[in-house]
Amino acid sequence: MEVPKDQMTTLLDNGLYDSAQLLGCFLVSSAITNIEANPYMKVENLVLQGDALFGEKEFRRALSMYKQALQHCKVIPKQTTSYSRSSLSTSSRSSSPNSINVSAINENEVKFKIALCYCAISENRAALLEQMEGIPPKARTLRMNLTLGKLYRISRHNRSAIACYKDCLRHSPYILEAITALAELGISSKEILSLFPQTPNRGGRPPFDHVDTPRWLHLYVEAQCCIASNDYKGGLDLFSELLQRFPNNVHIMLEIAKVEAVIGRNDEAIVNFEKVRSVDPYVVTYMDEYAMLLKAKSDQAKLNKLVHDLLNIDPARAEVFVALSALWERKDERRALSYAEKSLRIDDRNISGYIMKGNLYLSLNRPDVAATAFRAAQELRPDLRSCQGLVRSYLALSKSKEALFTAREAMKVMPQSAKALKLVGDVHASSSGGREKARKFYESALRLEPGFLGAALALAELHVVEGRNKDAVSLLERYLKDWADDSLHIKLAQVFAASNMLSDALSHYQAALRINPQNEAAKKGLDRLEKQMKGMDPDAPEEEEENEAEDAEGDQEETELL
Repeated sequence: MEVPKDQMTTLLDNGLYDSAQLLGCFLVSSAITNIEANPYMKVENLVLQGDALFGEKEFRRALSMYKQALQHCKVIPKQTTSYSRSSLSTSSRSSSPNSINVSAINENEVKFKIALCYCAISENRAALLEQMEGIPPKARTLRMNLTLGKLYRISRHNRSAIACYKDCLRHSPYILEAITALAELGISSKEILSLFPQTPNRGGRPPFDHVDTPRWLHLYVEAQCCIASNDYKGGLDLFSELLQRFPNNVHIMLEIAKVEAVIGRNDEAIVNFEKVRSVDPYVVTYMDEYAMLLKAKSDQAKLNKLVHDLLNIDPARAEVFVALSALWERKDERRALSYAEKSLRIDDRNISGYIMKGNLYLSLNRPDVAATAFRAAQELRPDLRSCQGLVRSYLALSKSKEALFTAREAMKVMPQSAKALKLVGDVHASSSGGREKARKFYESALRLEPGFLGAALALAELHVVEGRNKDAVSLLERYLKDWADDSLHIKLAQVFAASNMLSDALSHYQAALRINPQNEAAKKGLDRLEKQMKGMDPDAPEEEEENEAEDAEGDQEETELL
């Protein structure tokens, strides 16, 4: 043989894909292996060359090779026993160049390789319809079932996705992503646990060497099902119990931080994300969530360092582009928007990308497009931030009924959430006739969570609108001893300025800037106040700038809530 196939398989087995694809060029062009002379060998060589190109991440070239191989498979007589040469299990490759004469190519493996290529280039529909559905259920491997489950879920064929994920867990209960997917698809913990194999197989040993699953895995299933059913407290308690058993478990710490971010416990989430980075500084998973929290906190120094680190770790991940979007939001909203949209081109199921996109379109006064982005986030996973964004979008579009419906849906999703109560109050506060209802919702939120500063700020604003400035000051001053928060000082400064207590307003604007020197609302408010104190009319010469300051103040309040 001019080009020994066993050398090609050796290169692939050792991960030398560049060398393998160069050698493969000789292998597939050899006159000895033309389709007429030796069809089996021709197909095998095309698959090997496809494996080399896939390893080099040249997915379209690999796709072409696999498709040629599959086309040739269809004209080869099915006269021998199926034989798999999957690059996924390199041990299945024969080192003997003559073995191809007594074995046939496994067409299902080739179809799966084609599907993986389609997935790599984000053509999921082609992967599902053209290839994966053509593989008989009994012929599917564990990895095939898991990939098929993901494709069905992306295509919103949830019933088929559930069936695939269940098949995975019947083979092994330790496929944690299948557990999470089933929980999110509405399967109960009892049903998931019933899938776990409990009896040995014919050889006397169960698959993956287990008879009874450990208690920690049961806790993990229950935790994921709690989170999926919006029992966030129960889920966090179970995750915390797991963390006691497995200290510094990065996956569990990330899950806890993500849930805290989703339900608006921003400070706790930031602490946990920082713990994760201290244990594993190279993790990228959920770092988009962390970036958005740092943006909301106006911690530009930490956000800048996070983005720098992520770009050095893996600049191609969707999370990195969301973090870039968060970093650029204050400097260049258009650029920030381009980064958010790039994150969604990489991963169109990235919830943080949709939330960033929605918030940016709101800032650009495009509430119609913002609403579309927030709805896309909600379809993937309803949470507080997408509900808040959608409510703001509807209110900007004067769609009060839709805003109220969305806020009430947030209450259903998070029945014991003070932030959801506040969201309903915000909708009522948008109209003069709903202020009394708004007050009741804000007060209910504060009874449920006395330390909820967002509800206190909203209630104070309601007092100011109705001319009760003293009540607003009294309410806000109760939070000063426990909260070093710039938005609290800004609101107090605004109330004092409206009451013509200019020196008190000055001290609070200065306090806000000591906490957060980058706060634009505090800077513009202070500038305006200083003009008032000098006897100048701050509105006359710079009316446009004053309007921008008011917008920034509104953004600052919403930022605290998000």
